[in-house]
Amino acid sequence: MTLANDTFETVAELVRQRPERSRIFEELGIDFCCHGHVPLDRACVLNGLDLVDVCRRLEEAEAAVTGAERDWTSASLTELTEHIVELHHRYLRRELPRLAGLIDRVLDAHGEHHPELRNVREVFAGLQCELLSHMLKEEQVLFPMIRQLERTPADERGNLRFHCGTIGNPIAMMEHEHDTAGKALQQLDRLTHHYQPPDDACPTYRALLSGLEQVQSDLHLHIHKENNILFPAAAALEPRA
Repeated sequence: MTLANDTFETVAELVRQRPERSRIFEELGIDFCCHGHVPLDRACVLNGLDLVDVCRRLEEAEAAVTGAERDWTSASLTELTEHIVELHHRYLRRELPRLAGLIDRVLDAHGEHHPELRNVREVFAGLQCELLSHMLKEEQVLFPMIRQLERTPADERGNLRFHCGTIGNPIAMMEHEHDTAGKALQQLDRLTHHYQPPDDACPTYRALLSGLEQVQSDLHLHIHKENNILFPAAAALEPRA
């Protein structure tokens, strides 16, 4: 990573260029998905991080990476939507009910000494409901529209008529819902003290916190692929009025 050239790039663009950078930003608490429009130097200031140290960590991670996340900017939009559904949506549909059950068990066992768990359950329940609805909207409405746009010859796209008008409308709705999910993740992170188990945490409590942290990490990458790669590319396919 060339410090002089790249520190003025937005965090989202840096991850778009090299997806493996997301792991370092995740560790440092730098938001690269919902608010990835912030330049790296500014993101460091906002998070109280040393820019030179962050760049060093990015360079070390890039040098050591093996089996890195694919560069989805070179894939077709159809392939990317299928990847999102098969990997991220399937993961959430499997993991969210499991974690909801763990929260109930942990609250029953530890709620007296950890009343914040009630807030964890409330925030998670809202997030789960939002995400399940969100994924259906993408799979049944937005993603089919994107695929239709992509397979239609460029000179015929002006004849397409969508029930919602421009594709920008459902994209804007999905981005708004991403922001809502991001805020819920921030609340869970705060309520669980960055997913650190308390001294009296049982194995189930620890498994819950580990699972919540993994959901956060997966959602950050999931939202990045949509907000910063899929949605801009899809909007660019639609003819301008």
